[in-house]
Amino acid sequence: MRKRILELLRNSGGEPVSGEEISRQLEVSRTAIWKHIQALKNDGYAIESVPKKGYILKEVPNRLFPQEILSRLETKWLGRNICYRDSVDSSNNLAKLLANEGCENGLLVVAEEQGAGKGRLSRGWISPYAKGIWFSVVLKPPFLPQEASKCTLLAAVAVVKAINKIAGVKAAIKWPNDILLLGRKLVGILTEMNAEFGHINYVVIGTGINTNATPDDYPEEVKHLAVSVCDAATEPFTRVQLLCDILKNMEELYETAVNEGFGPVLDEWRKYSCTLGQEVKVIAPDMTYFGKAVDIDEEGLLIVRKDDGALEKVVAGDVSIRPAAATDGAYA
Repeated sequence: MRKRILELLRNSGGEPVSGEEISRQLEVSRTAIWKHIQALKNDGYAIESVPKKGYILKEVPNRLFPQEILSRLETKWLGRNICYRDSVDSSNNLAKLLANEGCENGLLVVAEEQGAGKGRLSRGWISPYAKGIWFSVVLKPPFLPQEASKCTLLAAVAVVKAINKIAGVKAAIKWPNDILLLGRKLVGILTEMNAEFGHINYVVIGTGINTNATPDDYPEEVKHLAVSVCDAATEPFTRVQLLCDILKNMEELYETAVNEGFGPVLDEWRKYSCTLGQEVKVIAPDMTYFGKAVDIDEEGLLIVRKDDGALEKVVAGDVSIRPAAATDGAYA
């Protein structure tokens, strides 16, 4: 009901819409319309009541409400079913719970804050209230389980393309799952899979994007490592529109991967990489070495030419990688 009321107000061109007209179109009483208008106001919608004329929608709240997402979403199926929470421990945890209950392909779980967000290698992820986009999508792909890790690369491309376009910045992808801006961490991506032999039940891709967080939102030890989109944005943007653009990119890339394989996706990833061509330091469980990141292979593994000329493939999840000249702790 409230979604339809908002649609009528949005489509009015800034002119008042009478309670009588809304009541007639929605086939409910004017009293019911008034109650829904009050509820929308309580949610943060600025709705002006013009005597003897009706209601005007003046401003929408800075929230990732499903009705706001759906009003701008251009996807065919991804994100069309939305689970919104004001606060969760982790959007990935909730997405996996819903996936285990049989949710449909393309479910979007989005929250204003996370109390226990997580990144790769079980690292924590700070997710302050309404100062980022903390979301997960559930996919049920037809490809084999060994392909699932490449969904992380797919998501990174979808995110960086959307951020650079909407905010006018030059973010780049640091292998395997981080997006950097101004040399600091902007986005983290975590992909988790549930599978049986030869079959993926579902993949959950969790993404955390700092959009307008400030240094005061982070612990002292990571303030110098984090950055927000607003720190470098040259164009105004909203969290809702950015999320919708990401979902559109993600759907297009996913369908490409399903229909043509991941080759085109990996080519796109290379265009946005800030790792390839760089001198790097690889810290593996059993050794540490220096070299130059020269490419990624068809599986998305990073190929490093070591100082002795040998080529080494780096497996995501087993190592961390950083510029060779970096001090300990940089890009952790």
